Amino acid sequence: MKTGGQLIVECLEAQGVDRVFCVPGESYLAVLDALYDSPIETVVARQEGGAAMMAEADGKLTGRPGICMVTRGPGATNAASGIHVAKQDSTPMIMFVGQIGRRMRGREAFQEVDYRQTFGDLAKWVEEIDHVDRIPEVISHAYHVAMSGRPGPVVLALPEDMLRETCDKVCGPRVEVAAPAPDKDAMRQFEYLLKSAEKPFLLLGGSRWNESAMKAVHQFAENWGLPVGCSFRRQHLFDHLHQNYAGDVGLGINPKLKQRIENSDLVILLGARFSENPSQGFSLFDIPNPKQRLVHVHVGAEELGRIYVPDLPIVATPENFVSAALELPVSKKFIDFENAHIDYLNWSDDLPETPGQAQMGPIVSTLREGAPNAIVANGAGNYAIWVHRFWRFREFGSQLAPTSGSMGYGLPAAIAGKLRCPEKEVICFAGDGCFQMTMQEFGTAVQAGAKIIVLLIDNGVYGTIRMHQERDYPDRISGTALRNPDFAAIARAYGAHAETVNETSEFDAAYERAVESEKTALIHIKTDPEASTPALTLTSIRGKS
Repeated sequence: MKTGGQLIVECLEAQGVDRVFCVPGESYLAVLDALYDSPIETVVARQEGGAAMMAEADGKLTGRPGICMVTRGPGATNAASGIHVAKQDSTPMIMFVGQIGRRMRGREAFQEVDYRQTFGDLAKWVEEIDHVDRIPEVISHAYHVAMSGRPGPVVLALPEDMLRETCDKVCGPRVEVAAPAPDKDAMRQFEYLLKSAEKPFLLLGGSRWNESAMKAVHQFAENWGLPVGCSFRRQHLFDHLHQNYAGDVGLGINPKLKQRIENSDLVILLGARFSENPSQGFSLFDIPNPKQRLVHVHVGAEELGRIYVPDLPIVATPENFVSAALELPVSKKFIDFENAHIDYLNWSDDLPETPGQAQMGPIVSTLREGAPNAIVANGAGNYAIWVHRFWRFREFGSQLAPTSGSMGYGLPAAIAGKLRCPEKEVICFAGDGCFQMTMQEFGTAVQAGAKIIVLLIDNGVYGTIRMHQERDYPDRISGTALRNPDFAAIARAYGAHAETVNETSEFDAAYERAVESEKTALIHIKTDPEASTPALTLTSIRGKS
C-alpha cells in the first residue's frame, strides 16, 4: 500500500523524470514527503511563474514534459504565465496543483479555484484526480496528451485528502507517443511540387524536433540547394554558418529575406504554425490562400488549414518527413541558396554603432566568438533583437526563448538549461524590465548551483513599449520609466559574482572574470535608452506612426 503522494512520485520516476521545479505548499505535502525518498531532484523556485518557466524550458530541451508543482489558488494562478508559454511554444509540460479537500468543493474554501475553467484555454487538458487508484491512469494519459500531436501543457489538480489515501496500484509503463509519417502518395505530390518550383524556400519551426532531425534537414537542404530560414525564436534548428542558411523569419527580419520569401513560388513550412510574429503580422502569406504554393508539414492535423490553405498538407513529425524526403531522387539543384546565405552573413555582420558608452554590437561580437556553442536564453524586449539578428546558433537545443513573448522568461529558462546541460556555457540576455519580472529566481540559480552568466542590459525604461509610445504618442511619455537598483549589489548579496559595465571597453575583462569565478554571475551593462534597436533611435522613431 502506498499513499497518493508516493504513487505520483513513483509514476514520475517510471516516466524517467529526474527533476521537478516547485514552490512548496501545504496542499501537496504528501508529494513533497514522497520526494524526500526519491532520486528526483527538487528545484525550489521563488515564485510559481519562475518554476513553471523552468519546467517549460526543460521540456523544450528534452522533448518530454517538464514537471512543475505548485500549491492551490494563488500558486496556480502565479504559474499561469509559464503555462501560456508552453501553449504558444508547443512545449510538453505537466503542472501538478495542490487542491482543497474534496468535501470542501463549492464553498469557496480557502484558495479554492476551478482549474478546468481557469486553465481551460491555456492547457491541452485539465483534470482533477479524485480517486487515488486512478493516479497511474491519469498520469499516463497526461503524458500522452502533453507529447502527442502538437505538444503542450497539461494541468492536474490533486486534492490534498486524496494524496493521503492509500492503494496498491502500480505505475504504468514509460509513455512513448505516436510519430506520424507521410505516406507515399503525399511524398510523390511533394516531389512534383519541388521539381516544378523555380524559387523554393524551406522554413523551419515548431517543436518535436531532435538532433537527428536537424542533421537530416541539413542534408535535405544540401541535396536540393534549398535556402533555409528559421521561424521566430526557433533559430537553433539550423546551423547559421551552414551554406544554406538564409536567416531568421521573425521580428526585425532582414528585408532581403522577407523579399525572398514573398517572391518564392514554393514554401515548405516544416513544423511551424507560422503565426503573427514570423508571418510579419500575417502579411507574408495571403489568407486563406497564399500566392506561393505551400506545403505545410505539421504533427497536429488541426493546424493544417487553420490559417493558410496548403496545396499539400502533411501530418508528420519533422524527422519522419525529412527522412522520407531524403529518399526522393534529386533531379535538380537550386542555386539561390548561395545568395541567400551571403545576404544573411552581411545582415548579421553589420554591427551598428548606437548611442551611449556601452555598445551592444561589440559585446555580442565578443560573445559569439568566445562562446559559439553556448545555450542562449532570453525573455522579451528590444534587447533581444541583438540576439536574434547577430548571434549565430550552431547546435540543436542552443536557444531558449519564448515565441509567446513572455517577459521574465530568460532567467528561469537559463537555470533549467544549465541544470539539464551542466557541461554547456549558458548565457541569459535580459533587459532591466524583463529581469525584474523574475529577478528573485537568481536566488534559485545560486541555491541549485546553476552557474549561468546573466547579461543584464539596463537602459532604465521598458524599451519596447517606449519605442511604440514614441512612435504613436510622441512627447507624451507615460508609464515606461524605471528607477532601477544596483543589480550587481543584489547579485553579490545572493553570493554570486557580479560586474558593472559602463563602457564597451570594460566588457571583455568583466566577462572573463565572470567565467573564471566559476559561480553564478551577473554582468550589469548600462546602456543608453536612446539606442532603441540596432537600427533605430528613439529620436528617429518619434512621431513616425
